[in-house]
Amino acid sequence: MLNSVLVIGGGIAGIQASLDLANRGTKVYLIEKSPSIGGRMAQLDKTFPTMDCSICILAPKMIECFRHPNITLLTYSEVKEVNGSAGNFTVKILKKPRYVDEEKCTGCGTCMEKCPVKVPSEFDMGLGNRKAIYMPFKQAVPLVATIDREHCLYFTKGVCQICQKLCPSSAVDFEQKPEEIAVKVSSIILATGFNLFDPSVMSEYGYGRHKNVILSLEFERLICASGPTGGHLVRPSDGKEPKRIVFVQCVGSRSQRGEFPYCSNVCCVYATKESILIKEHIPDAEVYILYIDLRAFGKGFQEFVNRAKKEYGVKYIRAHPGEISEDPATKNLQIYYEDISTGEIKRFTADLVVLCPALIPKEDNKKIAETMGLELDEYGFFKSRNELTAPIDTNVPGIYVCGYCQSPKDIPESIAQASGAAARAAETIMSVAKEVQL
Repeated sequence: MLNSVLVIGGGIAGIQASLDLANRGTKVYLIEKSPSIGGRMAQLDKTFPTMDCSICILAPKMIECFRHPNITLLTYSEVKEVNGSAGNFTVKILKKPRYVDEEKCTGCGTCMEKCPVKVPSEFDMGLGNRKAIYMPFKQAVPLVATIDREHCLYFTKGVCQICQKLCPSSAVDFEQKPEEIAVKVSSIILATGFNLFDPSVMSEYGYGRHKNVILSLEFERLICASGPTGGHLVRPSDGKEPKRIVFVQCVGSRSQRGEFPYCSNVCCVYATKESILIKEHIPDAEVYILYIDLRAFGKGFQEFVNRAKKEYGVKYIRAHPGEISEDPATKNLQIYYEDISTGEIKRFTADLVVLCPALIPKEDNKKIAETMGLELDEYGFFKSRNELTAPIDTNVPGIYVCGYCQSPKDIPESIAQASGAAARAAETIMSVAKEVQL
């Protein structure tokens, strides 16, 4: 009998599913494509509606995953092939070379200090820089450096190697090769998370052209103490503190223009959270949220919105923005919008505009679905066998799904569903054990 489970995706849902299984004695292989587990939650400053520090909640779970004797952490890795059926899957995994020995690296950071190459940091949404040898963020797990061979001078020009020369642990190894690992598991849990819709294709909003039009996740990195500005909210164009900030909801979502007609579930409430953060950092700031319909789905979420209105003075305007233009001299922004309640066309000036884009399934889902024979819905989410009676089961027995890759949901719901997926995976192990006994 195989008493093991493969979990694909190292965000909060994948971490929770792994810990639930590991704590009941099941062997878990947790695979993450990037160099560190943590997912999108690691990029957030606070969580709603409690306003708890995001990394304060997440980091202990990440460490527990890393240290748990029943969890094998395979970061910087991808699934290449899956064969077999429920109770007996054979999975081939490609472990990409970090060019740093994970056993030797102590995470001291000497290599990163001395590396001469700076590139935009993916973790900081391009607002800050990282080196060609890097760790995604300070609390990364595992705390091991990775060399980006696309920007490393040794791989691109055959020079430098300063990281190897100065590493006190002799951990840098430019000769590392990709490694293929085969594991046998009883079941598989998918927790691949989400990406953000790129609103630069919607020219009316000016994203990518106007520096002071940013995405909500970019805002999270600006307001976060571990972010590129040390938690000081400043305008990207001139570094000044903004005094009038506008949030625009449903950018690319709930649209009939061919983007994503579904609601992303969390945008109204995270915009509320970010508005409160602004008022806590800049008490005299004016904050506006332009929304189509205010959707606060979870427990305590409507009370959270009410608190933002009454205690912090956040202004909610039911409006549909039509265009955002920029004053070339001041870089201030003019927002033209239709007031839905009156039908009037109005405008006002803002120092900073935060777009709340559609949250969309990852492109990797298509490849995973082809590899495993899974069905995707029309938007690219993994399709449940039955949304009401079997929301965690896929069309392939023994393969389960949780978190945002199944449908739009918030962090608490993702965690709850991850525990459900872990329970279903455990059921598969027990059912196979019974068949063997019979």
